[in-house]
Amino acid sequence: MEKEGFTSNILESISDGVFTVNNDWEITSFNRAAELITGVQKKDALGQKCFEVFKSNMCEKDCPLRKTMKSGKPLIDKNGYCLSKAGSRIPISVSTALLKDENGVLLGGAETFRDLSELEKLRNELLSRGPHPVFESKSPSMQNIISILPSVAESSSSVLIQGETGTGKEVLARTIHVLSPRKNKPFIAINCGALPESLLESELFGYKKGAFTGADKDKPGRFALAEGGTLFLDEIGDISPALQVKLLRVLQEHEYEPLGAIKPAKTDVRILSATNRNLEELIEQNKFRQDLYYRINVINMILPGLKDRKEDIADIAQSFLETFSTRLNKKTAGFDNGVFKVFYEYSWPGNIRELENAVERMVVLAKGSILTKDLLPPALLQSIQEKKAVPEAATVAEARYEAEKDCIINTLNANNWNKTKTAADLKIDKATLWRKMKKLKIEN
Repeated sequence: MEKEGFTSNILESISDGVFTVNNDWEITSFNRAAELITGVQKKDALGQKCFEVFKSNMCEKDCPLRKTMKSGKPLIDKNGYCLSKAGSRIPISVSTALLKDENGVLLGGAETFRDLSELEKLRNELLSRGPHPVFESKSPSMQNIISILPSVAESSSSVLIQGETGTGKEVLARTIHVLSPRKNKPFIAINCGALPESLLESELFGYKKGAFTGADKDKPGRFALAEGGTLFLDEIGDISPALQVKLLRVLQEHEYEPLGAIKPAKTDVRILSATNRNLEELIEQNKFRQDLYYRINVINMILPGLKDRKEDIADIAQSFLETFSTRLNKKTAGFDNGVFKVFYEYSWPGNIRELENAVERMVVLAKGSILTKDLLPPALLQSIQEKKAVPEAATVAEARYEAEKDCIINTLNANNWNKTKTAADLKIDKATLWRKMKKLKIEN
């Protein structure tokens, strides 16, 4: 009994819905989260057939729990939907497992289901704005981000988002905010690289009347505007050492001083930061404080470039096409196969933002319902042509040159361009790496 009580307490503490069934498909337990998601009370669920209570589109022909009972293998995150007691359609993610006793005898099964309504709502919002595929991806390079996103959003820890320009860092930050307990509070973003130091400080912390010439009234800063919510510091690698010290104090003490103030102001703001620069290298160059780095880098999320997630190009492009077709009132249905051939060959230095611009241009210029290759930006087509025009290495020396260059670039990318880690992986010293990069014309 003590063990059963312990298990029951665990089930009640889980935020996902959980129910268990016996071998006759009768519900034997039904936790609090399952009650909240389905609208069915535990007393009404116990003893009932699971498909009579948990009315999912998968129950009749594609039941995940039946598959697990038959194969003996658990299923993880199978998407579908269920109907609440009130008749509402609830998007869910389902996982299953077997229940066995100490002797390995099958007692039944367990099904865990997560309410994806907030994700669905946000996905629709992103589609209306011009979608950035944060949630859905066929690329292995995105799976780590997708898998930890719910846990990251639920926490209050600082997050550092890294990635090349145009990979969707701010969109990911907004996603974390919308999925977080702070979602009903403000999300405030500021680009730290777009403002001079003196103006950035007043923008962040605000100022009091009389703090300087022209300050004829109090002005709240971004910390005050984001109170209770989330503050997104984009391009944090560009802030000055002096401002880094002040920002560190905010993170340590949860207080700041507006310009001209005589006492500090308390703050309750979650900090999300982003950069396309290598902060570890900036630390080595004494351009970024190590203690600040550790404060903002509690959770690190690295967004891959579009060239590293080409499996997603077709879906992303189609989403942009639908968005711009609606926005511009154009009847465009899809892309010619020749367009996708170019999309897959191109390296996308501007990442998702560049793809978005390319698709918008094509929709604007389109005369028919199918977008063709001639509508692509000339610079993009020219880049592909120049790539094809480069002759293959004609000698062993040239082949070795290209192979060594590719090896170093791939290792740099794998280590987020950290030279120390790259040199270690290549089993050469850092000076040799620098020399090779110079010789092979590899620029950061």
